[in-house]
Amino acid sequence: MTGTAGTVLVLNSGSSSLKYQLLHPDTGVVVHGGIVERIGETDVPDHKAALRMVFDEFADQGLDLADGAGTADGIAAVGHRVVHGGRSFHAPTLIDDAVLAEIRRLSSLAPLHNPANAQGIEVARELLPQVKQVAVFDTAFFFDLPAAAAIYAIDRELAREHSIRRYGFHGTSHQYVSQQVAQFLGRPGDEVNQIVLHLGNGASASAVRGGRAVDTSMGLTPLEGLVMGTRSGDIDPGLVLHLARGLGMGVDEIDTLLNRNSGLKGLAGENDFRALGALIEQGDPDAQLAYAVFIHRLRRYIGAYLVDLGRTDAITFTAGVGENSAQVRADALAGLEGFGIVVDPHRNTGRVTEPTRISPEDAPVAVLVVPTNEELAIAREAAAL
Repeated sequence: MTGTAGTVLVLNSGSSSLKYQLLHPDTGVVVHGGIVERIGETDVPDHKAALRMVFDEFADQGLDLADGAGTADGIAAVGHRVVHGGRSFHAPTLIDDAVLAEIRRLSSLAPLHNPANAQGIEVARELLPQVKQVAVFDTAFFFDLPAAAAIYAIDRELAREHSIRRYGFHGTSHQYVSQQVAQFLGRPGDEVNQIVLHLGNGASASAVRGGRAVDTSMGLTPLEGLVMGTRSGDIDPGLVLHLARGLGMGVDEIDTLLNRNSGLKGLAGENDFRALGALIEQGDPDAQLAYAVFIHRLRRYIGAYLVDLGRTDAITFTAGVGENSAQVRADALAGLEGFGIVVDPHRNTGRVTEPTRISPEDAPVAVLVVPTNEELAIAREAAAL
């Protein structure tokens, strides 16, 4: 394998997956990449095992990422996606022992992600000790949310002392996609008001006014907001009290319920949208209800952000479900013609692999599908640092 000078190795650990790419940050050209899926559900027990598999695969492709000197030929840095940066991190950060310790400490706020992120960092530092490691945080884009959108209505002193606020997540994706939308429309980013819908196993929405995030669906943790693959999204906080007092459930049991056994999985037994679709086609009532709940919650956030923005220039779908499911896109925006929002059924077909308008050219609001590229965004952040 040749042409690796100046590349960045990007490791993007999701709750049950590990995406990896070796790419040139300036051109976006990918040397090699892939994904390990269903971690913990297959013979890949955890993210550490997944990362070792990735390194073995690179070796099979002719690139030894972990030679005897602990360096990688031509690689400028390893860029790590880290979900929760808390109040500590709001910009790309060189990783040392203290930074890694803080990422681990923040795991209680992102229990499905930060532990996996920390594992990936730990193994990469072990195998590539001479290569700079950079953390790029999902919360960074939402760090400066307006106070009215960021603050919970709880005791102010308690919140200030313990940094309890809404942080937002998937920020790397929301920032990248919102920039791509402005470019697609041929307008300066500071002139575009838009709603970005990042719909995957994890799902979030954001309202972006003139290039700045002004609201987002996820909060202190990635549990708040939309219905997700295994996460409940918004619930009555009193439900947690009821589960503890009325049902005698412990904190860890409630954590597992809401983060790992709720959402589409809790409602229909499946968190993979493809499997859910197959059940719906078979007439499964639980799957049909799960889909209806998912769409209902999504439409609530779209409506809220239309009001929040006042003028909306674009609504954009991205990530696995957003890029692949024409049905979700159509159902999410059905009946909104009075708001200038129209989905053209002839344009809204199947999987989308490049920025595409799925609304009529003359529609007041541009409805777009823009594939996200978190790996490229992370690579560029890491290279710049």
